[in-house]
Amino acid sequence: MVRLKHDAHQSIKSQSRLDLVAGLTAAAVVLPKAMAYATVAGLPVSVGLYTAFVPMVVYAFLGTSRVLSVSSTTTLAILTATQLGLVVPDGDAGRLIIAAATLTALTGLLLIAASILRLGFVANFISSPVLTGFKAGIGFVIVVDQVPKLLGLHITKDGFFRDILSVIHHVPDASLLTTVIGLSALLLLLLIERIWPHSPAPLAIVGAGIAISWLFGLGALGVSTVGHIPQALPSLTLPDVDMVIQLVPGAIGIALMSFTETIAAGRAFAAPTDPPIRANRELLADGAANLAGAFFGAMPAGGGTSQTAVVRSVGGRSQKASLVTAAVSVATMLALAPLLGLLPQAVLAAIVIVYSVGLIQPAEFRSILKVRRMEFLWALAAFFGVLIFGTLQGIVVAIVLSLVGLANQAANPRIHVLGRKPGEDVLRPVSPDHSDDETFEGLLILRPEGRLFFANAQQVGDRISDLTAAANPRVLLLDLSGVVDIEYSALQMLIECEQRLAKQGVIVWLAGLNSDVLAYVRASGFAEHLGIHRMFPTPGAGVRKYLDNAQAAQLIGFSRGAED
Repeated sequence: MVRLKHDAHQSIKSQSRLDLVAGLTAAAVVLPKAMAYATVAGLPVSVGLYTAFVPMVVYAFLGTSRVLSVSSTTTLAILTATQLGLVVPDGDAGRLIIAAATLTALTGLLLIAASILRLGFVANFISSPVLTGFKAGIGFVIVVDQVPKLLGLHITKDGFFRDILSVIHHVPDASLLTTVIGLSALLLLLLIERIWPHSPAPLAIVGAGIAISWLFGLGALGVSTVGHIPQALPSLTLPDVDMVIQLVPGAIGIALMSFTETIAAGRAFAAPTDPPIRANRELLADGAANLAGAFFGAMPAGGGTSQTAVVRSVGGRSQKASLVTAAVSVATMLALAPLLGLLPQAVLAAIVIVYSVGLIQPAEFRSILKVRRMEFLWALAAFFGVLIFGTLQGIVVAIVLSLVGLANQAANPRIHVLGRKPGEDVLRPVSPDHSDDETFEGLLILRPEGRLFFANAQQVGDRISDLTAAANPRVLLLDLSGVVDIEYSALQMLIECEQRLAKQGVIVWLAGLNSDVLAYVRASGFAEHLGIHRMFPTPGAGVRKYLDNAQAAQLIGFSRGAED
């Protein structure tokens, strides 16, 4: 017993050590990126530190993921920038901070309301291909947004394509010193990330940038730096009720994207022994993290993939790692704020660019195209939707495309013509790969799949009629084993289809109905109309019945021929 207690104590100490190391390592990655993302949103870098503090602590106590790290992300930063630009077009710093707090509070309230209404399933409304396209578009938008800072340029933002033309036009005006610093930081980050993924490279680059800025007085030489950062904990920031109406549309999109990223990252890094990620609890945790953060000047937050990957890769196994990261953020605010003010903006731009490029995944586009061309087109549409219409509108495009895709699949269920595998009682779709499968003269076997309801009833009925007309069978055996549910309109379609085919001399049989579908067919009176001799528990039973009848008819015909 003593030995067991000793082993358990040692295990806890070892785990605590791993979480401490994971938290410190994650802080080296998270804090520079958080500051950089704040600049993407047009906010002071201190807002990034606040976002890596309060939301992270709140999620640590409420979330269901053991390792998820919650702070600002590239996607949320650019969405926040777009919305704040609409509400505070003049860029007034004080109003931007209040607007950001209001936006973050609204995001939190929406997520909490969604949790109460148990809307966790909404995360599944954006399909993976559409999300791939949306994130790639976001990646390009952020890169183009940061290039002027990298080159020491100032341009008027006017949409993705116009911004590219403006940058090209102003390249001759670029600051040589700023460009050298920015490109050097960019190349070093790319090189280190390639050699050592998820390393504390951002911290090293930030440290080098501060040292060079201090040694050579870069601010006096015209290089834009971060500037003054308050050397204090975040103060109480109250949202502005007057901004609510303007910010609600953007908050809806940001809440959806925050939850989507949180649930995706949580599931991606869950170990087999971890408790399951509960979607509705994640809504509550994410919402509470944002709502609490709003009152301390944080921008919208969500689960970050890269920082969570760091925590998991260095051995983190609990939310103690996030608490360590938050503690480092506090220490940075209190002790390092004056030094951070020396950091060149070009270095932050380089960090943003490097980690935003990761959103652009050509390999994912190729994989989608290899499997399904239609989903590839949806990914492209989401991608160009962001570039053409903007980021917030891009979310709408992404959701609409996902719902259109879902509706298209539901409205066009597959209907297979079946054959029997030689020598076995197995029915499968007829295809060139199984050219020796048996089909039976006078018998057509069709298998519709999915849910049959009002949106696809006419389509299914027309397809059944076309296939029957082409085959001209005596018996149509409908294998309904692939039909999970049948709505009233679809049931009426089935009844009318049977009546129409009966007039053409085609007998309809049904097989493989699940208990729910069978109950609906019985309640409609259709089962009584067909009778037990035209309904079968399995399609195989229907085929055997047809062959027995055909053999019996053949014997009768042979007998009559002999008598003649």
